[in-house]
Amino acid sequence: MFEFTIGRRSGNYRETEKGPRSIQLSREDWWRPVEEKASIPAAALLDSWSEAPWTNGVQVDRMEDMEKLVVRTGNSLYEIIIIDGASGEILVRGGLFFPELTPARLTGATLGGSFCKLRGIYAGFRMELYANGQRTVTTPVESVGVLAST
Repeated sequence: MFEFTIGRRSGNYRETEKGPRSIQLSREDWWRPVEEKASIPAAALLDSWSEAPWTNGVQVDRMEDMEKLVVRTGNSLYEIIIIDGASGEILVRGGLFFPELTPARLTGATLGGSFCKLRGIYAGFRMELYANGQRTVTTPVESVGVLAST
């Protein structure tokens, strides 16, 4: 028999005569109402996500072809040239994976989960790119700048 603790609960773990293991909890362990509440960050809720003002970055699909961006992430500096904003086609240079201008597709801004702001680059979010047959997710974006055309 082994003793265990899960959070504030404890009990015994043992094998039964029928073979499978069982966990025994005292009545007060399963009878007590759960006092802890799960905390979910507001940014993780779909309503918050879709209603956000999205003012801390850019939407590539709303930019002109051949516009240039400079994106600083936690680890790297990227130069991006927009080829076709509507489809997310870009040329990207920077970071460990893109030492020279490389054709890529910008999927969008993500927190690393299942939500993705398509064709967006926003501070605090990671850029998700697809190039050379591989998906690349950057460290969080710290700043986004649009370079003036010459």
